[in-house]
Parts: sequence; C-alpha cells; structure tokens
Amino acid sequence: MPNWEKPKYTSKDVTVIIPTIHNRPEELRPSLESILACQPAKLILVTTWNKHEALRRVTATLQMPDPACPVEIEVLHVDKANKRLQVCKALEDDHVRTAITVMADDDVEWPPTLMPWLLAPFEDDRMGGVGTCQRVKRVFDGDVVTRIFNWLGAAYIERRNFEISATHNIDGGTSCMSGRTGAYRTEMLKSYDFLGSFKNEKWGRYILNADDDNFVTRWLVAHQWKTWIQYEPECEIETTLENSTKFLYQCSRWARSNWRSNWTSLVRERYVLTQQPWCTYALHIATFTSLAFVVDPLLLFSCWWGTENWEPRNRRILLWAEIAFMFGFTKVVKLVGLFRRNPSDIVFLPVSILFGYFHGLIKLYALFTLKETSWGSREDGDEHNTFRLQEKPVRSQSMATPHGPGLPKSMRHARFSQAKRVAISSSGKQGFMSYALAAATDVAYPKATGSPMYDDIDSADD
Repeated sequence: MPNWEKPKYTSKDVTVIIPTIHNRPEELRPSLESILACQPAKLILVTTWNKHEALRRVTATLQMPDPACPVEIEVLHVDKANKRLQVCKALEDDHVRTAITVMADDDVEWPPTLMPWLLAPFEDDRMGGVGTCQRVKRVFDGDVVTRIFNWLGAAYIERRNFEISATHNIDGGTSCMSGRTGAYRTEMLKSYDFLGSFKNEKWGRYILNADDDNFVTRWLVAHQWKTWIQYEPECEIETTLENSTKFLYQCSRWARSNWRSNWTSLVRERYVLTQQPWCTYALHIATFTSLAFVVDPLLLFSCWWGTENWEPRNRRILLWAEIAFMFGFTKVVKLVGLFRRNPSDIVFLPVSILFGYFHGLIKLYALFTLKETSWGSREDGDEHNTFRLQEKPVRSQSMATPHGPGLPKSMRHARFSQAKRVAISSSGKQGFMSYALAAATDVAYPKATGSPMYDDIDSADD
C-alpha cells in the first residue's frame, strides 16, 4: 500500500528505459504516451542506429500530460539489436540520475495509477526489484483462430500472475521478474559488478546475451535483495502477445529461457535453495517435472493400480473423483480471474487443457534446442541473432603465461626484453639513435613453434 502522505519515492525519482527495435515507431505512440502520463523524471529509448532518426521524430510529437512540466525524453542507439546492450547503453553513461530505474517493453500500456503502487515497496531499504500484474490485450471480434491464440496468451499470463503472486506471499520468491515492466534500484543496475556480469553471462562455452530478465532476477537473489510483485489492479499493465501460430515461437523461446535459467539457479548458483524453498519447489523444480502429458496419465494409472484390492464400485468412484479434481480444479483454479472478467471465455477451457499437454512437447523441443536464441515471432527480431549466443573467446597462444620453476612471472617476462648496451666509440660519432637502434634489434623473440611462449628463456634458465 502506498504511503500517500509522505512517500520515500515519487514519479520524479524514476527513469524509464525502453529498448526497442520496432520498424514502425508510430505504433509505439499509445504505449509511450501511457508511460508519459505517469510523469516519470525521464524516458530513455534505445534503438539501433538505422531506426534512431525515425524514433526521434515520433518522440518529438508525443503528447505530454503536463505541458508546463514536460518529461525529458532521450533517444539513444547501439550498433546491434540486443536488449542487454541497449539497456547498458542507457546505464553506463550518465543518462540515468534517479534513484529508481524502470525497464519496460515497447508494447506495454500503463494505467495512470501505476507509479505510486510500483514505488511503494521501495520504502523497504532492502527491496531491490518490484514487478507488476499483467494482462493481455484481448481480441473479441477476430476469427476463431485469432481468438483462440489470444485466449492462450491471456491464459499464459494469468497463470503466471497466479503463481508468482502466490510464491511472493509465501517466501518472497519468483523464478523471473518479467521484463515487460519492472522497477529496480539504480545503484544496483549501475554497479560495475552488475554491468560486467550482465554483458558477459556464461552458458556452457558460450556468452549468453538473451534471457536478460532472468539474469536480473537471479542477481537480486544472489545479492540478498528482496523482490515483490504488486498484484493490484492499480498496478496492472496491458501487453500484447502473438495472436497466430507465432505464439508457438514465443512459447519455445520462453521454455528455453526457463530451462537455462532454472538450471543455473538450482545447480550452478543454488541461492534459491535456502532463501526461497517454496519457490524452489513450486517454480524452479517444476520446470523439470511438469510434463502434463506424462504426469497426468501416470497419476490416474497409479490411482487405479493402487486400489486394486478395493471393491470395484469404490475403485471407480475414486478414479472419477480424481479425474474431476484434476480437470475441474487443478486445470481451472489459476484461470478463475480470467473467467470472472470474461465469463464467455469458459468455452476455451478445453482448448487450454489440450494446449497444456501440447506445451509439454514444446518444452521437450526447447530442451534439445537450448543453443537457439531466435525470436521467430518479431519482425527484425533476429537481425543480430548470432550475437545472442557466442562462443567464449579463446585466449591467444601469445598471451599464455609461462610455466616454470619458482620465479614470479613478471620477473621472467622482464628478462625477455632486456636491451644490450653498446659502447660508444672514442670518436664520439655514434650517437643516441645508434644506441637505441642496437638495443631495439637485440631482443630475443620466441620462435614460431607450437611450444609455449618463453620456452627459450626457460631452457636458458635451466
């Protein structure tokens, strides 16, 4: 609940960063004007160099909520279309000077009531990040296929709202603070440790430049920052997902991110195991166990086999009771909010259940394609896709440090370039340049062989 009388932070303590690669910047107008209506101190948009001028022209014509006190808008550009690079462009230089930084997608629309509720949890000095409640912009007048995919997207976000609000109220944890809109302390984002790690996250033998919101979430946990989700209608943003088969590409991308990030959380970092035990069970481990097309039949068969000695009538009653519980409660409870807002959506429930089983196949496909980082669903989204997962650079052979007995490496290296003094002739005609030339040409360079550098020096020492 916001502190209405004397809040620690107001909208003037907020800078909003929006990375975008949109080809038609005019379509960003509703989203940008909804953000400006919340009156942040500054709005920073970061795009690629070839879209910079078109975006700048659009921002120059945006409607300000208070013309007497306009919001400062800055448009920056980078060479490659990559969200991590775009965010760092805004953070590394002196573009952000406020205590709170909000990172948002370019397709979200904010309610005018958002800012006080988003900032309220920062009254706690240990609060590092705050997320929002989300809804999908609904389509009610399209064709059947469009409405089905729109429903699936709305159901996906509704389940996510249910899960992360529950885990936050239990142990303060979540598997991912969504990048659609999230507020963070600027001191954390601008630290050298964060920026260096943010740009150089490792995945196996690769540098990973995807999954930015997952990285930020894990960083908060690893550095003992609290997180919170404001599950309130005043803090509810509206977003768009694909309303066609491109939605399947989005699901694949999200599934890959979940595999990579949850494996990192559970196996490599392991902070969540002690800090967020319930979230670990309910969200992180569930990535590896929630294959409905495998688990659901096994549950039904185990119920049937486990009651083998029961009377046939009681055995059938229990089986049907489990089926009713499985499909009438567990598949529905997370969608109750959606049905309350739009009761007619109940006709899509069978579609949701069937898609839940199909999504298990998507997860398996994602597991075997973890090296894939493409969007697949966004125009120009894969222009620099190869940059999102690059092999880590191998140190040059010439930079390898010598191995050998005892002596510090710096001393061994110093012996490499000792110049030889040359006596000056009595005639005095040999000047300083001759001395310098002789010194420079009397250096013993290593041979071009496959052996480690400085081997000649090592053998000389021996």
